[in-house]
Amino acid sequence: MDFSAANPTLATLDLKDTEAFNRFVFDQLESANVKFGFGGYFEKRAIYQRSQVFGLGAEKFRNIHLGIDIWAEAGTPVFAPLDGKVHSFQDNAGFGNYGPTIILEHEYGGEVFFTLYGHLSLTDLEGLKSGQFIAAGQKFCHLGSFSENGDWPPHLHLQLILDMGGNWGDFSGVCAAEDEAKFRSICADPSVFL
Repeated sequence: MDFSAANPTLATLDLKDTEAFNRFVFDQLESANVKFGFGGYFEKRAIYQRSQVFGLGAEKFRNIHLGIDIWAEAGTPVFAPLDGKVHSFQDNAGFGNYGPTIILEHEYGGEVFFTLYGHLSLTDLEGLKSGQFIAAGQKFCHLGSFSENGDWPPHLHLQLILDMGGNWGDFSGVCAAEDEAKFRSICADPSVFL
């Protein structure tokens, strides 16, 4: 799915109206006769003008997406791509933010890395504990509705992070153009998990 400025349809859409944005997303899925839409890794996006979370009007406006979004119905389950443990989690509340977020820590081939899952259901955070083991293939969260996921049409923000830089329960999912090289070095392409 294309959410860049190159998509002329976005210019006709009131992105601050989540109901209208939601209809736009699900009309695209329905017209393509698919249940899931995805894309966005290092896409320069037009949709971040909807929220102050991205520094709207600031000198350092963030509009480059660092993960992949998977657009689907609220309640869609998410399964761990490989064994890991809960690194951290929290509700990053606020219009345009992640909402409920879970970060898993993995070790593979002697390397430690992290996967971030944003825009989840609030119930997914209940009873969760840092250090808790999550098995590959285990259902551990669900896509949240826009009333709980930061006010976005339901989707999963999936991000592969090589260095958390001390962050806990949160990590930037969007960067400014001047920070792109830095984030390319620590946010690998998560499409390997699709």
